[in-house]
Amino acid sequence: MERPVVEPIGLQLTRTAKVLSRAFDDALADAGGSLPAWLVLVSVKSGQHGTQRELADAVGIEPATLTHHLHRMEADGLVRRTRDPQNRRVQTVELTEAGEAAFGRLFEVVAAFDAQLRGGMTAAEVTALSRLLGRLRTNAARQSTEEVSS
Repeated sequence: MERPVVEPIGLQLTRTAKVLSRAFDDALADAGGSLPAWLVLVSVKSGQHGTQRELADAVGIEPATLTHHLHRMEADGLVRRTRDPQNRRVQTVELTEAGEAAFGRLFEVVAAFDAQLRGGMTAAEVTALSRLLGRLRTNAARQSTEEVSS
């Protein structure tokens, strides 16, 4: 079998994603944050995910993993959890004043990182890239679904 002339797109994307992920993690860490903390802060700030279960789904992690992150963030004074008086098993999560400040600080980092990534690209190129990445996600999901069906 011959070696491919061009590196497979999946491998290119995987390598790129690793570089971007490390750089993004580093940028957040330099500002005193982390990716899990940012995802929780932005999800709570959006106001769309008030309960821990909704928050776990929005962030894309298991509820037990979210609980671990929330314990740390609560100890750091970034979030406050309260039990729903109608259903004591449900906890709502809100940002504290320190959490609001952390959100603002990390938002600036995220915006700067995004601007860095968009550097040298036109708006049309960014739109095309977004469309192509969406197509790749769809194609990959389709492949996974077809493998499960077989």
